[in-house]
Amino acid sequence: MPFRDRVDAGQELGQVLLPLRGEQTIVLGLPRGGVPVAAEVARALGAPLDVILVRKLGVPAQPEVAMGAIGEGGVRVINDAVVRVAGVSDAEVARVEKVERVELERRAMRIRGNQPHKPLTGRTAIIVDDGIATGSTARAACRVARALGAGRVVLAVPVGAPDSIQELRRDADQVVCLETPALFYAVGQWYDDFRATTDEEVVELLLTWASSGYGTGQAVPGPAAPPPQQADREVDVFAGPVRLAGHLSVPDNARGVVVFAHGSGSSRHSPRNRAVAKVLNRAGLATLLFDLLTRDEEQDRAKVFDIELLGARLVAVTRWLGTQPELDGLSVGYFGASTGAGAALWAAAEPGGDVAAVVSRGGRPDLAGERLCDVRSPTLLVVGGRDELVLDLNRQAAAQLRCEHHVVVVPGATHLFEEPGTLHAAAEIARDWFISHLTPQPSPA
Repeated sequence: MPFRDRVDAGQELGQVLLPLRGEQTIVLGLPRGGVPVAAEVARALGAPLDVILVRKLGVPAQPEVAMGAIGEGGVRVINDAVVRVAGVSDAEVARVEKVERVELERRAMRIRGNQPHKPLTGRTAIIVDDGIATGSTARAACRVARALGAGRVVLAVPVGAPDSIQELRRDADQVVCLETPALFYAVGQWYDDFRATTDEEVVELLLTWASSGYGTGQAVPGPAAPPPQQADREVDVFAGPVRLAGHLSVPDNARGVVVFAHGSGSSRHSPRNRAVAKVLNRAGLATLLFDLLTRDEEQDRAKVFDIELLGARLVAVTRWLGTQPELDGLSVGYFGASTGAGAALWAAAEPGGDVAAVVSRGGRPDLAGERLCDVRSPTLLVVGGRDELVLDLNRQAAAQLRCEHHVVVVPGATHLFEEPGTLHAAAEIARDWFISHLTPQPSPA
């Protein structure tokens, strides 16, 4: 699984949200499962932690369809268009609201006791949940936070259904989602441990935060996430006229730089690629994770699988690396996952390219097509032993390669390398390949 549990997911999310650290930031968890995630985000940002309690107002004949939402403090948000189309009368809206208001107050008393919610007026409210399927609760939370006076609303989740995430961009000023897998069935499938969070656990977390004074410059409960190194920064990467978002990490005395090409439905925030990047960084390798497509382009499924377009972006970004002073003189390698592996090999075959090594993890090298024969970079194909279809495709692709290459099988791993220890094993294999091909080797005596 991409995340071990909600704490792991919150730590990953917190690192991505570090640019939002500030005095006016407050983190709001959606009870119940979103609160443990929110606690780690608040820890990383040094921000106050609270919950945002909302109740969706469902259309009487179709309760799953939201016609509005209510929140604490008497906040009421009604979608007039839904009410009109569904033919719901004012009296019916009032009846639904009365029932949901009773439940909201019951939950507020259970979780908060007599403590009021923290004021949101003029603040940046980061609303956190453990994942998004339909997005109805998150949408209600965004609208309630804005009605409570939040100056800016940010929705942050570890994983979400792509369509729902896109729709929620209308309700939040910013949406941060680490994973938007194309094949999304349920939030729980993206966690190794997805045990239900109880009201008691939520209350305990809030009490711990309140008693510690965290978010006010006092002691931090539990291990804090390490602050970002000075060499870690968000960057704008230019591929011709197109500006792409990226994250560049450069260790002291870097020995080479690895550019990541993610698979479909993923982004520079991919927890798997970030985990691999950490292993490479510890070995003294710089890493660049970037979005291959712009936000608008991600909605075009043809572009998501356009290997020539993605490969050309990778080539352009490699040229951009040469303009960065801290990377001057470093050899470049590509790390591709899924469709990103096809793009990496396509780019490595570009005439005049100077790519020192390529690693594919659970990739589709076959998507590089006829260009496989032109790849000259030493290539490592890492595949899960239980990913039989992709393993066959990798072996067929390897037969077309004329460069130095190897196929390495990680026993027990499936396509996503979600089994315990398998992703780390793949990361170490990639690390060793890059070190041997990107870093200068000592001359024999």
